[in-house]
Amino acid sequence: MRQTRVNPYEDVPRAIVATGNDYPARFVLPAHAHKRAQLLYAATGVVKTITPEGSWIVPPRRALWIPAGVMHEVHMDGEVSTRSAYLQPEVARHLWPHCQVIAVSPLLHELLEAAVDLPVEYALDSRDGRLMALLLDEIAAMPTLALNTPLPAEPRLHKLCRALLDAPALDLDIDAVAAKVDMSRRHFTRTFRQQTGMSYAAWRQQACLLAALTRLGRGQSITEVAVELGYGSASTFTAAFRRVLGEPPSRYMAGEQRPRAKGAPT
Repeated sequence: MRQTRVNPYEDVPRAIVATGNDYPARFVLPAHAHKRAQLLYAATGVVKTITPEGSWIVPPRRALWIPAGVMHEVHMDGEVSTRSAYLQPEVARHLWPHCQVIAVSPLLHELLEAAVDLPVEYALDSRDGRLMALLLDEIAAMPTLALNTPLPAEPRLHKLCRALLDAPALDLDIDAVAAKVDMSRRHFTRTFRQQTGMSYAAWRQQACLLAALTRLGRGQSITEVAVELGYGSASTFTAAFRRVLGEPPSRYMAGEQRPRAKGAPT
């Protein structure tokens, strides 16, 4: 199904249904949830998804797993083409219990491209049914990727982090942000780690690198992105990018990363 929302089809008697949609730049899908789990694949463009627990960046040729019932808003940075598979909760039970960005193999890419052109009530004992069964197997085989920044539940820290995600920079030091939320440095650092599982410095770097993916997706140069985010040079930025994400920026954005591990958590 192309250029349609899944809502009217969530109750069809099929384990998996698929949609394909194209969106203009800056388009936002307001906060919503589905009865089914969703695999949101960025075929082209960069997608940012925000839930109460965190923010996820989905570069081209990667996908975001969203469990059933999770509220999420979706931001399209630049023109975006998506392919989504929606799985009934009972067939998704063995997959990830929380939102998670995953790699997308060439086979999974082709399966998603084919799935969006199938009839919504495809014959189960047919090529179409077998294609959807293979799609489920291939999703489960994909490795996870560290492309999220957790959001704290504490109201002041949550508001601060949402603002920092909109304008991240390496020069936002601990004392400055602690003062913004009227906390001592010690209380801020302790509470931040308790709420996010990360130090503020690690969170800040993760937020900057994920913001870099968005900027690179817009076509900005590596040098421009490095300067905007406060890195000393393009080489410093590239080194940090490779250390955290495993690939240099140009190759990563081309979608050339190959899965290195198999298996999804139970």
